[in-house]
Amino acid sequence: MSKPLKQIRNFAIIAHIDHGKSTLADRLIQECGGLADREMKEQVLDSMDIERERGITIKAQTVRLNFTSKDGTEYQYNLMDTPGHVDFAYEVSRSLAACEGSLLIVDSSQGVEAQTLANVYQALDNDHEIIPVINKIDLPAAEPERIAMEIEEVIGLPAEDGIHVSAKTGQGVQELLEAIAERLPPPHTGDEDKPTQALLVDSWYDSYLGVVVLVRVIDGKLKTKQKVRFMNTGAVREIDRVGIFTPKHVIVDELGPGEMGFITASIKDISETQVGDTITDEKRQCESRLPGFKPSIPMVFCSLFPVDASDFEHLRDSLGKLKLNDASLHYEMESSQALGLGFRCGFLGLLHMEIIQERLDREFDLDLIPTAPSVVYHIYTTKGQKIELYNPVDMPDIVSIDHIEEPWIKATILTPDEYLGGLLKLCEERRGVQIDLTYAGNRAMLVYRLPLNEVVFDFYDRLKSISRGYASFDYELDGYAENDLVKMDIRVNDEPVDALAMIVHRSVAEFRGRQLCERLKELIPRQMFKIAIQAAIGGKIISRETLSALRKDVTAKCYGGDVSRKRKLLDKQKKGKAKMRQYGNVEIPQSAFINALKMGDN
Repeated sequence: MSKPLKQIRNFAIIAHIDHGKSTLADRLIQECGGLADREMKEQVLDSMDIERERGITIKAQTVRLNFTSKDGTEYQYNLMDTPGHVDFAYEVSRSLAACEGSLLIVDSSQGVEAQTLANVYQALDNDHEIIPVINKIDLPAAEPERIAMEIEEVIGLPAEDGIHVSAKTGQGVQELLEAIAERLPPPHTGDEDKPTQALLVDSWYDSYLGVVVLVRVIDGKLKTKQKVRFMNTGAVREIDRVGIFTPKHVIVDELGPGEMGFITASIKDISETQVGDTITDEKRQCESRLPGFKPSIPMVFCSLFPVDASDFEHLRDSLGKLKLNDASLHYEMESSQALGLGFRCGFLGLLHMEIIQERLDREFDLDLIPTAPSVVYHIYTTKGQKIELYNPVDMPDIVSIDHIEEPWIKATILTPDEYLGGLLKLCEERRGVQIDLTYAGNRAMLVYRLPLNEVVFDFYDRLKSISRGYASFDYELDGYAENDLVKMDIRVNDEPVDALAMIVHRSVAEFRGRQLCERLKELIPRQMFKIAIQAAIGGKIISRETLSALRKDVTAKCYGGDVSRKRKLLDKQKKGKAKMRQYGNVEIPQSAFINALKMGDN
């Protein structure tokens, strides 16, 4: 029997990265008896090794907890632990759409960060009631009162509403559980007798059960042997099992209005279960679809090639398996003259790209060569056509191009005062346009428009090194704008190397070209003949480095005598080298590609 709506609370935990979301989730599970003490471990909801090692959450997780308040009322809490990093904002948006309230966690030693603001605005867009939670009050550097005032100044939530907790020691957690019951609203609607209507929050692949679908029931019920229809894809399936996470899998008879849980229906293909879809009863369908989410849009593209060409099929299978568990990964096959067959992959951001590469390395034992990350450009031809360009190699002839548009982002940077000068200079260097500069206490909040192309290389690393790790950064896509962009080719011995082609702004093309040529000069092994390494825009060479030849001392046998004899030997050698250069083939080692593409490491 499902609980009355007024005793159900659905809420998400939101915060900036590393402010203690997963640790607080651990304490809430422990306090409500979700797991026995011997089953507890740190970050119990982070299931992947990478999540534990890096201390970050990548996949949003859900747990059902039972809580009895002081007045004896039994409540059902459905908790969602969400990622904190900007790249996984898409995961957060899905979790928030399934809840009515949020716990906003702020570190009492660090205060409000850029991602804190981004998540608050997302929660407010979903009409959430928000409880501010000031965490880590057990730290010597904690200043909970100052942080409460900062939350009031920057976000506008009253300082006295904040609950002071230490997720590590458990202090204040009981008070927080009471506040969830009192201050967060129950589900707004829900009727058992109406046709079934449920929101598909997430889906992932399980090798035993097939696709596991995480759902939030709005109206009606979901129970075993029920035939359901996925309204967007049109797929019809019979439910095998219905369950909840406590965080262990627990099989239940049915899920009622307002409840969260999972269903399985022997689904083999994850593309049938689109996130944000509406699930309804096949015989008695609901009138309308729920307002779904927009599908995930990849922001950063990069090609992955196996070091060993024979691993191509293995790479194809591995990407297919990863795609089953990560709907936001996009990929398609491509080939390169220099690197052979591989895949062009789309990611939500640089951290997402790094995580996928690390998972391919660890879980599937693949050695990969990634190309330089790039973004999607809109090319308008003189005939009025619009082309989406994913790979610089596919750029049409310059004569047929009318103009090129590049994606821009709106970035929010929060930084302590003393690093402001360095960060302003960094944003100006990257062609940024300042929109706003405000102060919250002793911290500056910068809002800039920046080209995404300039951010995907090494912007985040530079930002962290300039601010010694204290600045935080968040961004959202802010449309496309026309700019003076050119394709820069790298030629080695007059042969273009397609893996190193990139699209850059004309003003920085020469600097980028010189930087790349200098780096390649160090990385390419010397041959028996001279090698020219050039950066070119169309037919114009903008930078050149010459790798000198290894030479044999042909005059060693001449001792004294006339200089013309030495001259004759050197001229003969010169002719031989010119001929060798004409037919010689320069093999660029794989390590040179990897190191050359780490542009921002200087």
